[in-house]
Amino acid sequence: MTTAEDGWRLTHLGRLLGHAMRRFDERVLHLMAHNIDVPLALSNLAARGQISAAHIHITRHLDLDGTRLTDLAGKAGMSKQAMGDLVDQCAAWGLVTRESDPRDARARLVRFTPTGLLWLQAYKEAVAQAEREFRQEVGADVATVVAMGLEAYAGGAG
Repeated sequence: MTTAEDGWRLTHLGRLLGHAMRRFDERVLHLMAHNIDVPLALSNLAARGQISAAHIHITRHLDLDGTRLTDLAGKAGMSKQAMGDLVDQCAAWGLVTRESDPRDARARLVRFTPTGLLWLQAYKEAVAQAEREFRQEVGADVATVVAMGLEAYAGGAG
């Protein structure tokens, strides 16, 4: 049973941010699953919950001209092994490919495929829709203050 003395554990900022992020990511994945421009196989994977917020790390952090796995893992705050597993799944789904890095023959770049670029566009549209829904739910003024506060807070995390 939660008491007034320990209720802070359920309402502290970190927990609220975590819940908000999960809700936002779930909404984005739902919108992507129902986007007619996303290849059917990927829509089906998203609709069945087989594409998760973890896979969104690749969508968020992969540069359009390609990114080394180590750099991709670092940007996402994941281990190289965990990111490698995600890249392998995304490669099997046709979202990304691994290619030789022209700057270093020993290294490989992860790049979006044409299907991956369609996925990225669907992600962009889903994020914009989820943000519009957030603004409608909390109001434009609150949404602006939340965005500004999160930008300031995240910017100080360096």
